[in-house]
Amino acid sequence: MKLSKPLKLKDAAELIGCECVGSDDHEITGINEIHMVEKGDIVFVDHPKYYDKALNSEATTILINKKVEAPEGKALLISDDPFRDFNFLTRSFNPFQSASQSISPSAQIGKGSQVQPNVFIGNHVKIGENCLIHSNVSIYDNTVIGDNVIIHSGTSIGSDAFYYKRRPEGYDRLISGGNVSIENNVDIGACCTIDRGVSGSTRIGEGSKLDNNVHVGHDTQIGKHCLFASQVGIAGCVIIEDEVTLWGQVGVTSGIRIGEKAVVLGQAGVTKSIKGGKTYFGTPIDEARRKYKEIASLRVLPDIIEKIGE
Repeated sequence: MKLSKPLKLKDAAELIGCECVGSDDHEITGINEIHMVEKGDIVFVDHPKYYDKALNSEATTILINKKVEAPEGKALLISDDPFRDFNFLTRSFNPFQSASQSISPSAQIGKGSQVQPNVFIGNHVKIGENCLIHSNVSIYDNTVIGDNVIIHSGTSIGSDAFYYKRRPEGYDRLISGGNVSIENNVDIGACCTIDRGVSGSTRIGEGSKLDNNVHVGHDTQIGKHCLFASQVGIAGCVIIEDEVTLWGQVGVTSGIRIGEKAVVLGQAGVTKSIKGGKTYFGTPIDEARRKYKEIASLRVLPDIIEKIGE
């Protein structure tokens, strides 16, 4: 999430009421979660396990709960609760805008696009040409949709990330300040749910097709010409390369990569990154041919044990 104008380090420290380490002229140009950071961004870290990752990331400002040595060219904001203060910054620079109409006056809808009754289109949404949006679709603020996109009834695009911090009194939600970007010639089935990025974009690449009841988690990047069957569930921060096929009820864990032209058979659990150009099956996942051999071996195992017992 880029800021409309740079924020000075000292001004950021005053805003959230914390100590800063670095030049007063040091500038923050964006607010991003660790998976999406770029030069100029601020990122938060509140667990020692991830200190090195945050400090050595592309981010040039680190919101951290311990005073450590700042890497060269970087600055620190020392906070007793970086999660809370990161949320405060997101709210400050990307506040929620309440809707007053079903289709926001700030939405842009391209030539030839059709919007059926009872569709909600939020603030600053951009929809390209020759799209078809069926009834009861909800498109949240700042979503960007390309040309020739079809979205079927009951689908929700741009809901909050499923990202929480456990506290003694319950769960604290990380505020989502990103959006969803859907490229040209994408088809999205009925009752799909696509979460926006925490600070960047959740992206669905050109020509990809999603069946009914597919879920796509926050900040996930889906390549071109992918095919996802019904009830596929994809967690956040997943990278799916071009021409990947996920068959029905496949589950994908967070933070992994699925290689180009990989095929994952139904009900598999993708628990780790997998290479492209191969077919996979099972939980934990493995190449399909190897997994089928494993299953066949397990079937005869009782007979083998019985014979040994004799």
